[in-house]
Amino acid sequence: MLEPSNNNELPVIPEKRYFTIGEVSELCGVKPHVLRYWEQEFTDLSPVKRRGNRRYYQRHEVLMIRQIRALLYEQGYTISGARAHLMSDNSKEDANSSKQLIHQMIVELEDILQLLK
Repeated sequence: MLEPSNNNELPVIPEKRYFTIGEVSELCGVKPHVLRYWEQEFTDLSPVKRRGNRRYYQRHEVLMIRQIRALLYEQGYTISGARAHLMSDNSKEDANSSKQLIHQMIVELEDILQLLK
């Protein structure tokens, strides 16, 4: 995510469920048209659309936008590079959760085997 030093530049995210595109723009330091463009480039970024096609972002999406902003503006990634970086982060998390699940299943199967003996 963002480095601790960069968090001071951006305002604190309020405890709300949904944020309008204007609020997200202010919270992340990115203009609304850039947010709409990033929605096309980053498939995981998909705000809820309601009446009149108004976008409502959730907290995890605001955090993702801040991460995308840091990758593009501060670390010098290209759009495709940032997309690949985010995908590799997600695959690492998926691999870790899969390993934990497999380990848990092994423990449970060993317990069942002990009960059967």
